Amino acid sequence: MEVVNTNHMVFYPQDEMTTVLLPVTTGCNYNKCSFCAMYKDETYKEVPYSDIENNLRNGYLYTEKVFLTGADPMAIGFKRMYKILKLIKEYYPYCARVASYGSIRSIANYTMEDLSILHDEGLRLLYIGFETGRDDILKLMKKGHTASRAIEQAKKLNEADLMFDTIVMYGIAGKGQSISNAIETANMINEFRTNRVITMNLTVFSGTDLDRMIKEGEFIAADGAERLLEIKTLIENLRPNSPMIFDTSHPTNIISIRGTLPRDKDKLLKALERPNILV
Repeated sequence: MEVVNTNHMVFYPQDEMTTVLLPVTTGCNYNKCSFCAMYKDETYKEVPYSDIENNLRNGYLYTEKVFLTGADPMAIGFKRMYKILKLIKEYYPYCARVASYGSIRSIANYTMEDLSILHDEGLRLLYIGFETGRDDILKLMKKGHTASRAIEQAKKLNEADLMFDTIVMYGIAGKGQSISNAIETANMINEFRTNRVITMNLTVFSGTDLDRMIKEGEFIAADGAERLLEIKTLIENLRPNSPMIFDTSHPTNIISIRGTLPRDKDKLLKALERPNILV
């Protein structure tokens, strides 16, 4: 989801529509992903403590959920994040959960002990763009991490007991690559515990590197039928050791299904056979 601010666009997960939004950063400190156009025209900045405290001071005492806005608020580092969580606790003593976007790159700068402390101070959920389990596609899309690095950081979050949602993107490997991409992505996810797998359908935005690659014939997009097969293959190959939500309800998806794996695997696969799927 997105909301227009007088100075910039604010993006947040659809599950945070009723959550208090607290600006922590603007723009993106990385801003290199081939498929992303969200922050191309914005300069990265960290919101001053005084502004953050002023927002909290003018908020509702009984606020229960806060979402830290910005492309990757975890990029601000442990000391700054710790101080912000302390401020939230001071002004919103009834807040039970702080959530944020995070990247594999930024999480790598935290120790397990850092993450555990942040969890204890109220940071209870991260939304992380893993995208794919294939290193060649991660490199093509300039994600700035490898699959092994992603697994390493996910396991660190598991050890710190900090819950996270895993965002993956189907269609990201291009035409003819969907089955391979789904299998490698599932293999990556099977290495750690995650609260939820959120799928997004690759969307091509004007002016991005991906847009240029398509125009120059360097990347050929998979069609709807192949993308649907990718979702099916992903579900078939996911083998979580604990309950994990599988969710394709994001607006970019070609089908909206949701269930808990492994319990609902057959139900989810059957839902993919419905004749009215948009392809």
